[in-house]
Amino acid sequence: MAVGSKNMTKTEIVEAAFRVWGRNFYQKTSLSRLAGELKVSKPALYRHFEKKQALTTAMNERFFDDFSASIRADFEQALHKADADEGIYTILQCITGFYARNVYALLFSLVNIYNRNLDTHNVSEHLKARGTDVSSIHKVIEKKYNADPILLNLIFATLTFYLAHFHKSNNSFIKTPTEENIQKIKTSIFETIKNGLGFSAQETGALDFNKLENMVEGTMRSDEPEALLKAIAEAVAETGPWETSMDMVAKRMGISKSSLYGHFKNKKDMLRKLFMSEIERIVDFARQGINLSSNTAEQLYLGIFSIAVYLRSRPEILIAIDWIRTRNLNLGKPVKKPDIFRLFKDIKFESLNNLDEDAKLVTFHWILFLLTNILTQPFITNNTRQARFNSGKVQNDDIRVLYKFITLGLGGFIR
Repeated sequence: MAVGSKNMTKTEIVEAAFRVWGRNFYQKTSLSRLAGELKVSKPALYRHFEKKQALTTAMNERFFDDFSASIRADFEQALHKADADEGIYTILQCITGFYARNVYALLFSLVNIYNRNLDTHNVSEHLKARGTDVSSIHKVIEKKYNADPILLNLIFATLTFYLAHFHKSNNSFIKTPTEENIQKIKTSIFETIKNGLGFSAQETGALDFNKLENMVEGTMRSDEPEALLKAIAEAVAETGPWETSMDMVAKRMGISKSSLYGHFKNKKDMLRKLFMSEIERIVDFARQGINLSSNTAEQLYLGIFSIAVYLRSRPEILIAIDWIRTRNLNLGKPVKKPDIFRLFKDIKFESLNNLDEDAKLVTFHWILFLLTNILTQPFITNNTRQARFNSGKVQNDDIRVLYKFITLGLGGFIR
């Protein structure tokens, strides 16, 4: 229902901003778009918010007010649980429940965190001012597990991934998820975080990581990408896929824009071919690594580490993929089955035996999402998404922690 300018409140404007700007992942946050949604004039908005910054500040306050109110009691309760797993379950349940019921809150927090408008310290301070001490997460985990900062990163990245998939699957922009489905995603996320893929500690504990890493780094090679695709990747890494234009790519290549139309129909086609080509290269490189062993536990690490080696050598692709990881970028349907189906298909995952292809694909996406999350952390500064090519490369130890989490979940970090 339209909101009349005479009785429109600040609260109604803020709620509309979450919806309007959230639907396109905050790509465009114009007041004109918001006024159109509310069916009012821009001056009507200015009577409540003199500047757009004042509105975004109000959105920030509203988000933290709602989030803190939703999780405060459960966080306090979790601290007093004698069993660490019960405390962790309580915390994960309340966070998952809040975001599962509030798709626009999830989008708002993700865009702000991934754009570095908010960092961990700022989030903690905002919540602490509202009576919610997020350090209790660390305290609860430490009762039983080694709460490595990377582990916390992986826990929340897993929450992010599965909640995003949950909302996409449930079409939450159109209809509100049912309580039954919300309970299912709560249970699923906790089980994934607690157990990972369900490998045994004996399997993973027997791995010689140094040997496996040397096998990949010493025997595997990747051909240089086509110059045109490399130029597209560099443009995307520099400005993001929304701002990248065919003009920019043409200038990088020293050719005319019209020449690009001999290769691509339009910008969407250009980006689609870039990412389809890169996924194919990544999969091929990973499968080279997987084929270096016949042991399931080794194969998975070889595949993960191979992808890490490839992306470390291609920072422009790493940053470009990060845009896709954190944005709802629609490049259209691929002309064939996504190459990612081939990624781990030869690895005999006992825990995935009963899953259909779609469920297996989600698991493979989760692995790639976590790996990209780990790899991009050192590359992105507070003010820009530019890669720091010569410093801060992720150490192999981080990839080992990632592997333990994927295979064992929290079970890989028992004190």
